[in-house]
Amino acid sequence: TGSGNLIVPGSDCNTPACTSHRRFNMKASSTARRVNCDGQEVDADLADEITITFGTGQISGICVKDQICVGSACSQGGFISSLDETSQPFAAFTFDGVLGLALPSMAQSSEFSMMSRMQAGSSLRQALFSVFLSDSSEETSEVTFGAVKQEHMASEMFWVDVTGTSGYWEVRISDITIDSKAQLLCEDCRVAVDTGTSQLAGPSALMSSLRSRVDVKPDCSNYHSLPQLGFIIGGRILNLAPADYVDKMGQTCSISMMDLDVPPPAGPLFIFGIPFLQKYYTVYDPIASRVGFAVAKHKGKQPEALLTFDPDLASAGAPAKPASFLSTLRTKARAPLTAR
Repeated sequence: TGSGNLIVPGSDCNTPACTSHRRFNMKASSTARRVNCDGQEVDADLADEITITFGTGQISGICVKDQICVGSACSQGGFISSLDETSQPFAAFTFDGVLGLALPSMAQSSEFSMMSRMQAGSSLRQALFSVFLSDSSEETSEVTFGAVKQEHMASEMFWVDVTGTSGYWEVRISDITIDSKAQLLCEDCRVAVDTGTSQLAGPSALMSSLRSRVDVKPDCSNYHSLPQLGFIIGGRILNLAPADYVDKMGQTCSISMMDLDVPPPAGPLFIFGIPFLQKYYTVYDPIASRVGFAVAKHKGKQPEALLTFDPDLASAGAPAKPASFLSTLRTKARAPLTAR
């Protein structure tokens, strides 16, 4: 969700990152043709090329139009067939390419946006997609096009409008909490929900303050007493437990957060990566330009309550409250996990 284009290794790409994966052979397709990277039809000899730089690594390639199918949903669309890919990080990936599902403004044009094409062709029951990320080998991660799957939800879903025009699935953070207490760290903070980022990330100055307040000891000596780390979004506190935001290997612990200083106008910006997306089931609605959040239901695990945040009560020292009757039942059943 942090990229807008479909990118696949091309058969003319001979770097290790390409040759270690399956490659698209344009000559083997009777319907494929080169186009300009803004989607315009041109003679193949005049078509341009493109270079895209990611947070780590870069690809260069040509733009192609062909029939693209996701399951049984097919449409004519544009994609990038790479001519060069850096080894870091692409050679290490088990998957072949990138299916960009950011908002349409991040794609080269509407023809390069998977969701725009599916919407225009009425290929889906609903013009949205949802993401469930497993947190163990007992489950399978899943992207669902055209539906919200209740079986992945352990709480009600709430919706938050996308802010900004960067093309990211970006929403507003009211503040950051520690054990459900607001820290007054955020004024108009924004966060991009990105399935392609492996950690939580944010502005370096703010992340330094957050690391200091959470204070994860490298020898894990305080692991079992670490607080809940929360983000206030849409009037709810989306909490992460220590197991969600700490990388623990034996007796070595480190916080799963990295510095990322995105310059204006796109930044400053937080990134919610895999640790957050394993904890919360997310739905992306490009028509209404909004993101839905619910506590994810994982096999064999008791989900935590989704809490509401009242700034007036919080300033008076009152605890956050469960967001629904369902959450109230869970909170009562698990008294030690009542908001503190």
